[in-house]
Amino acid sequence: MGQYSVTASSGIKVLDRAVAIMTAVAAQPRSLAELCEATELPRATAHRLATALETHRLLARTSDGRWSVGPALSSLSIGGKDQLIDAATPIMASLMATTNESVQLYQLTGTTRTCIASQEPPVGLHNTVPVGARMALTAGSAAKIFLAYSSPGLRHTILPHAVFTEKDLEDVRARGWSESVSEREIGLASLSAPVFEGNGLFVAVLSISGPADRLRPHPGEKWGTQLLAAATELSNAL
Repeated sequence: MGQYSVTASSGIKVLDRAVAIMTAVAAQPRSLAELCEATELPRATAHRLATALETHRLLARTSDGRWSVGPALSSLSIGGKDQLIDAATPIMASLMATTNESVQLYQLTGTTRTCIASQEPPVGLHNTVPVGARMALTAGSAAKIFLAYSSPGLRHTILPHAVFTEKDLEDVRARGWSESVSEREIGLASLSAPVFEGNGLFVAVLSISGPADRLRPHPGEKWGTQLLAAATELSNAL
């Protein structure tokens, strides 16, 4: 019998099977074959339920394609988001001081991105993004990061409406950051990089944004090294 096969029954079969999958993945990341072996679920059933749980961010994919516990569970746990913000705050402040540009931290919220932390320069013209602001995933450097590192289902939903392509996302994954100039809003430029937890789970996007005139023609050439260093520091802190 598989170690995490369905034994307890709530009377709702699909729920019991989903719990078995999440329990198996909580122990260690699993490929589809490993998930089937651990739960004794048919391959098609395991794939269908794991994909559905991934859509709701209860599961996520590691860099090698295995399923692991998703960021939604971390967000639901006590202090999950607060711990991320606490770790990010000094790093964001340092990045803002270095670049003299606005710095934001975003998390995925369904088919949008939400700003969960922001640092603004005390003086000068800058881009203000209020904490709690939600934005579409169809344009902007942060949107590209979310689609590049999130589930295939999300890409399938958003890409037909986006101003960028799958090839653009491949380029983002290859270099580890994305940029945009007047893509989401005329006169605004930005640069973004992914943030990962210790187990390699993608959890947030760190961004620099400001007037396009200061960051053009390529924000990545100007601040890419500094942004990647900050995103790596935050990932290591998690």
